[in-house]
Amino acid sequence: MRVFRDRWGIPHLRADDPDELAFAQGRVTAYDRAWQIEVERRRSLGASAAFLGAEAVSWDRFARQARLADTARRCSTRLDEATAAWVARYVDGVNAGLSAGVARDPRFADAGLGAGNWEPWTPLAIWLTHHVLFAGFPSKLWREHVARRLGPDAVALFHADAPVSSGSNGWLLAGSRTAAGAALLAGDPHRYIEDPGIYQQIRLACPAYDVVGLAVPGVPGIAHFGHTGKVAWAITNAMADYQDLYAEQLRRRGGGVEAYGPDGWQPTRTHTETIAVAGGEPVEVEVVETDRGPVVIGDPETTEAISLRYPPRVTGELGFAALPALLRASTVADVDAAVEQWVEPVNVVLAADTAGGLLHRTAGAVPVRSPANGLRVVPAWDPGYAWSGWHPMPRATVTDVAVMANERAVSAPLGVEFAPPYRARRIRELLDRTAGWTAGRMADVHTDTYTAAAGPLLALLADLDGLPTPAAALRDRLLRWDRRMTADSADAGAFAAVRAALVRRITAHPVLAALADPPAYPAVFAPWLALAPRVGTALGALLAPDALPGLNAPALVRAALLEVAGGDLDPAVSARAARWGARHRLAPWRAVPANTVAESRSAKTGPELGGDHDCVLATSSVPGVTDLCRRGPAARYSWDLARREDSCWVVPLGADGVPGSTHDDDQLAAWRRGELLPVVTDWDKLTEERNG
Repeated sequence: MRVFRDRWGIPHLRADDPDELAFAQGRVTAYDRAWQIEVERRRSLGASAAFLGAEAVSWDRFARQARLADTARRCSTRLDEATAAWVARYVDGVNAGLSAGVARDPRFADAGLGAGNWEPWTPLAIWLTHHVLFAGFPSKLWREHVARRLGPDAVALFHADAPVSSGSNGWLLAGSRTAAGAALLAGDPHRYIEDPGIYQQIRLACPAYDVVGLAVPGVPGIAHFGHTGKVAWAITNAMADYQDLYAEQLRRRGGGVEAYGPDGWQPTRTHTETIAVAGGEPVEVEVVETDRGPVVIGDPETTEAISLRYPPRVTGELGFAALPALLRASTVADVDAAVEQWVEPVNVVLAADTAGGLLHRTAGAVPVRSPANGLRVVPAWDPGYAWSGWHPMPRATVTDVAVMANERAVSAPLGVEFAPPYRARRIRELLDRTAGWTAGRMADVHTDTYTAAAGPLLALLADLDGLPTPAAALRDRLLRWDRRMTADSADAGAFAAVRAALVRRITAHPVLAALADPPAYPAVFAPWLALAPRVGTALGALLAPDALPGLNAPALVRAALLEVAGGDLDPAVSARAARWGARHRLAPWRAVPANTVAESRSAKTGPELGGDHDCVLATSSVPGVTDLCRRGPAARYSWDLARREDSCWVVPLGADGVPGSTHDDDQLAAWRRGELLPVVTDWDKLTEERNG
């Protein structure tokens, strides 16, 4: 096993066989990202409040009630022998490297933690932890809330890109559209920006394969974005609906709990667990699982109990056999066969190879059931809502260009809500403007800040008349604006201010008053149930004529414009305060020990950013709530099938997860500017580590 680093500290690993290479990946990950992966391991167990404090209790309760660790154990036992051995060697590597990783990260001492013990199923549990909420099943709670308070017809008004789930882009250009005559594959996964980052740049090389890509720390292989030299692949969230919520009737009987299902009252599997809380009292959690799935809301004493049904819990399959198969791939047919084994999450996949092969398909497991299951909470006792098989995964033919941006396209038969088409249309428009594309030029697409989503608001502004002079001047200024959300644009800042004022006014409008107070569900579901983010992401629909009886959109737009025009938005007077980037700053999530002093626990904002939710540069904030960016490009990549060494990538912070280290955030400036860094593949240009 040999470890090399490039100038950005990215690990390049060489070993004699795939299992030894898996060990090396686990060991270097534990050294570079010990805090990150140990936090995730403990979160997968529902044991993070013991060092993160009371704020983590809601997640820990959900993790235990949803049976994440137990599901990972089940899935681990069903792995084929070769995959199980490969995952086990990764775990061995993590355990071998954790002590050194712990020693170099002061957060362990701050939290009073040492190196934990990884089990063969731990990587599967971490994968579930990252993705169990990724498909957004809590949106069904939101739709249920809207239907109960405003009626079923109002639900469609909020059908838009879910506030917490998407924003990713990916595109493929056939050789006919590139300078080198071979395919290019590029994109950027958008997720919550975490510190350290969710994606780990890495190279895995042995006699069987040599792959560069973006790994998930704590999980072996390169699941989502990789280049083997002969074939490259990438994914986006398919926005598929594959998790169901069932309204349960529960009762206590004979020392246990029963649930009422299609066959009447049946016993559940029930036990009690205890969550330790730093600085607080322990919290007891009753874990109840019905024949539908684990109960994640309510209990036998509440009027409402809801269970969650999700594929890995039902089948004991998580799709990990796809991971080593992807590393061995050399053609799109190999990638196609590998992702056929995929389960969670459901993805749209693009792939291209050096022989000219192209692939565009979905991958994952989506159950066949009543359409109502995809919309709302359904009754557990009605057999009409049972699962009855699995959907075939749709495909699309690729000619010269393929785009994926969470929109309603190849994955349309699998979902309910998709992203608006703005990003997908803009990417196609940009790609069609010119030919002769290279990997480096893909940054021009990654960083595009044009926002077509501004159209409905600007159209209403154009119709306003009889305005006072300051408001009229602001209106005219916005109508002349180029619709680019660049960080240094005062016009973009003014638009964002008007939009935020409008979102606040719509959110507070009496017609939506019934939605202001969400149901008393666990706090872990709060992001899906808050009204203001829903208004912000569905603003275009809510501004349509007669969208909601009593909602006078022109009057609200006028009021928002007057409010903002009364402030100081003159760039000649206060240019820094007016610029979009002055308010739109990076605010990554950090797992901070509960006993750390308050000043260092607070989130520190990063650099100014351009972009917005529906731009290709999807740096997402919550209009009307905060302009800080908490979701955005968690990585950018550009895979060149002509010469892999011409490929590029970048992450928001850096390769190392230790605060203050050399490579903690040395890619941040390039990421912020939209630059791509070279993928180094020449071993002679790397530095070998000699520290054993």
